[in-house]
Amino acid sequence: MTSHDSSVERNRLWTRLSDAVRAHGEPLPTPLMVVDLDAFDANADDLVRRAGGTPIRVASKSVRVPALLRRVLERPGFHGILAYTLAEALWLEEQGVSDDVVVAYPTVDRGALARLVASPAAAGRITLMVDDVAHLDVVDSVRASHAVPVRVAIDVDAGLRMGGQHVGPKRSPLHDAADVVGLAEAIRRRHGFRLVGAMTYEGQVAGVQDAVPTQRAKSAVVRRIKALSLTQLEVRRREIRDALAATGAELEFWNAGGSGSVEATVADDVVTEVAAGSGLLAPTLFDHYRSFDPRPAAFYGLPVTRRPSPEVATVHGGGLIASGPSGKDRAPTPWAPAGLHLTGLEGAGEVQTPLTGHPAGLLAVGDLVWFRHAKSGEPFEHVSTVQLLSGPRFVEEVRSYRGHGLAF
Repeated sequence: MTSHDSSVERNRLWTRLSDAVRAHGEPLPTPLMVVDLDAFDANADDLVRRAGGTPIRVASKSVRVPALLRRVLERPGFHGILAYTLAEALWLEEQGVSDDVVVAYPTVDRGALARLVASPAAAGRITLMVDDVAHLDVVDSVRASHAVPVRVAIDVDAGLRMGGQHVGPKRSPLHDAADVVGLAEAIRRRHGFRLVGAMTYEGQVAGVQDAVPTQRAKSAVVRRIKALSLTQLEVRRREIRDALAATGAELEFWNAGGSGSVEATVADDVVTEVAAGSGLLAPTLFDHYRSFDPRPAAFYGLPVTRRPSPEVATVHGGGLIASGPSGKDRAPTPWAPAGLHLTGLEGAGEVQTPLTGHPAGLLAVGDLVWFRHAKSGEPFEHVSTVQLLSGPRFVEEVRSYRGHGLAF
């Protein structure tokens, strides 16, 4: 248990959030999404410290609130956005949130591609991710000329290969230097494309907890896999970089890593920038890493609407389940006041969530219970507005993507 997990800290948070709601005066809609700017800024500073001078590209998938993206990009050490869709990247560029946006995943969104190639300004600021000539074909299918060059980066598989098995995200089919050079040469031969970057996202290192107190044996295995992955990947990155350089390719950036692997990723001199997003808000799936101990910064409040028994308090809504393999770790966690638990039969429901534990008997109808989500950006898809907390008060109400009428 970290200092941020202690019952004392969680109950202090409950008091602080309750006071902020009362001080606001006017009724606030629920689920009431709050971002603690004190924790957010502290986490941003810690990410910069861990990056040791390597620029951090903000992973917008893990934030999804334009005001928070702007806030972190104003801090020294952060530069550019790693977007998750091209439509999102176009909107961020149009709104002036960033003039350097890399789309982290290949796109076949022909409507968005048509908008990209019709705008020299956007095409000069947005980089597409590719790992197959088919992605180039899709771009060419929406344009009548090659007058507007399209910036592309190659996504290279960063998984661990061991004993005939692949460990890591199932992303790019490109693994070895020969694979990458083959696509790079295809890009060079195609009119209207510029190869400007590469990505190697080692998700089995950056996105997996490795110090879970209740899973000590599994955590030891995870740490071993991480060490093997980093050793193998360092060799492969260097081989790929040298092979690309031999063809005359000049890359502007090499992106890698994530919040959970910052120090290990930037130690590789091939990498020119590291991605991070979840480390800013610290969802529960980032609670147990050896490499860092972020402060929880994002919470959503749900009102107690029923007391079915003296030992149970039922809140309205709450079933915001995270994506990924289904399991208890994907459920939201009742966080403040400390000591509340989901029930085994109902869990976190779409319309109601019964809670047990000692504090349940002390809660009154109308009280707010504060939850943490398992993942960072996903809960913002369920709200239009976010209250920004600084010290004891809400200092600003800002809009999520959904509040801007956007669904990426």
